[in-house]
Amino acid sequence: MTGATAARGRIDKRQAILNVAFTVFARRGYDKACVQEIADEAGVAKPTVYNHLNDKETLFRHAVLAAADAVAAENLDIVERLRDPGDDLSAALTDVAYRLLEVCVGERARDLRRLTYAQLASLPDLSATVLERTSHGIAEALADRLARLALAGRLRPCDPTVAAEQLLALLTGPLERRSQLGARAVPATELRAVAQAAVHTFLAAYGS
Repeated sequence: MTGATAARGRIDKRQAILNVAFTVFARRGYDKACVQEIADEAGVAKPTVYNHLNDKETLFRHAVLAAADAVAAENLDIVERLRDPGDDLSAALTDVAYRLLEVCVGERARDLRRLTYAQLASLPDLSATVLERTSHGIAEALADRLARLALAGRLRPCDPTVAAEQLLALLTGPLERRSQLGARAVPATELRAVAQAAVHTFLAAYGS
């Protein structure tokens, strides 16, 4: 039991370091952030950071991937709401769409995009991994939910992968066009309008 408790404590401390590291990297950028500042904000000694993560690049990679996993988990929880959409499919899809947009324009997702884009030249594999864990994972989960809705007769028979890609494009396209994925804040009314328009267009094509 003591060993298990110690292992759990080590995992928790590592996660706490990664959370703080992501905050510091987001605030200062990769080049200006320093391990000592991360250690100070995490409340640990600098050698402790290195004991968990060997160097600054490793720390950055793991901090970014931990943030990507957190964003993905939020989105997967939202998509899971479509397992039981209730009688009003349009309302359920609109609610899911709106919540996905909230995550997309949220601070953590914005910082994640900014950090990975800034290091694209030096760490191109990291950007690809983040994309795989976030966008691709969400598309796969959404495709699964849409496939089940089609089988239940709630949507027309379709290629669920294509349908999921199109719904996500309807959501993110308007914000990308207005360069608001990197904005500090997007009004909830605007997010709701984008979600409603996307679902209206989607159901015009795929509604049963």
